[in-house]
Amino acid sequence: MSSELTHTTDEDKPGPCSVVKTIDQIGSQWRLVVLHELQDGERRFNELKRETDASARTLSRVLDDLQEMGFVDRRLEEDAPVASYYRLTEKGESLCPVFDALGEWGDEWALDRA
Repeated sequence: MSSELTHTTDEDKPGPCSVVKTIDQIGSQWRLVVLHELQDGERRFNELKRETDASARTLSRVLDDLQEMGFVDRRLEEDAPVASYYRLTEKGESLCPVFDALGEWGDEWALDRA
């Protein structure tokens, strides 16, 4: 690993840089998929389940994690039928340009150009 990905902490021990810390927070497959889906606006739980092909258990766990980390807000509508809606917070929305940049990079470098 290059020295650019570490920094010195107060205890003079190398620690991960902000890129590594960010990947730790959002880098799981399901977190990325859910965050990407929510870029287009608020979604019901079942819409996200359909769009991501995640199981209900996996999606629920991922949404709870993202909510706990401050990337997603949940809104409960108690009228029949009861529904949970999810949307990106300001923190979550701040990732949109990052996803755009990664998409552009992927279009140029990650896809096969046969």
